[in-house]
Amino acid sequence: MAPRNAPTNRKRRLATEMRRMREQADISIQEAASLLGSDRTMISNIEAGRTGLSEERVRQIACHYKCPDPALVDALAVMAGLRRASYWWDEYRGKLPEGHLEVSEVEHFATRIRTAQSIHLPGLLQTEDHARAIFEYTVPKLRRLDVELRVEHRLKRQDILSRPNPTPYVGIIHEAALRLAFGGRDVARAQLEYLADAADRANVTLLVIPFSAGAFHGAGQSVLYAEGPVPQLDTVQLDTAMGAHFVDAPTSLANYRSLLDLMEQSALSPDESQKLIRSIAREL
Repeated sequence: MAPRNAPTNRKRRLATEMRRMREQADISIQEAASLLGSDRTMISNIEAGRTGLSEERVRQIACHYKCPDPALVDALAVMAGLRRASYWWDEYRGKLPEGHLEVSEVEHFATRIRTAQSIHLPGLLQTEDHARAIFEYTVPKLRRLDVELRVEHRLKRQDILSRPNPTPYVGIIHEAALRLAFGGRDVARAQLEYLADAADRANVTLLVIPFSAGAFHGAGQSVLYAEGPVPQLDTVQLDTAMGAHFVDAPTSLANYRSLLDLMEQSALSPDESQKLIRSIAREL
């Protein structure tokens, strides 16, 4: 396993929230150092994710900063307590880009996931053959081993939807994504049948935006909204040409919540969405 040379997304998020807590308390770095009996460098390292925090240390800092939100403090303490744990995606460290592993981490700890896809079907609901076909179109072309590693990793991510206490999931999909036959007709038909069957799960809701809806908010975007144990710890993940990009600024989170709400309003009901998915599958 490759060594961790940089903080994980979760560790960086803990650091960010500790900085926000200090700033909301209107305490300078120097004042924080005095309160904690340390120096400016230590505070800077904590807020950059270069220095780890224990559960006790998080609570101590929150007490000094007089944080008025005990639910947030509890959630951050739990986050700090899990910082040394190992997870299944660690076996891919050094083999896949870090963004892939960070998406796994965000999904694993999410209490609820909402995603919107205009072109591709949600990764958490892709079949093995469909995922492989998608990775075959990567530019520059991937080596066979790299394709298989990505497929294997994507399938393992899907465990969050079938594990005990599975993650509640809402997928908003545009009809265009349903009609792109990656892998050919047989692969596409099997994928759509799998997607329709997934909608029968109690924790999965699929909402299709049909062509008949016309223009809609968020057209062309790919958004994954992972809810945390408290709203302040929600995370948005965006697909970009440079890889996964994560958003956690409060105003941005509110904007993406509103965007997904608007996209849901353009979609068919869950039953109508499932019927459309099966209808397209029959056409293939």
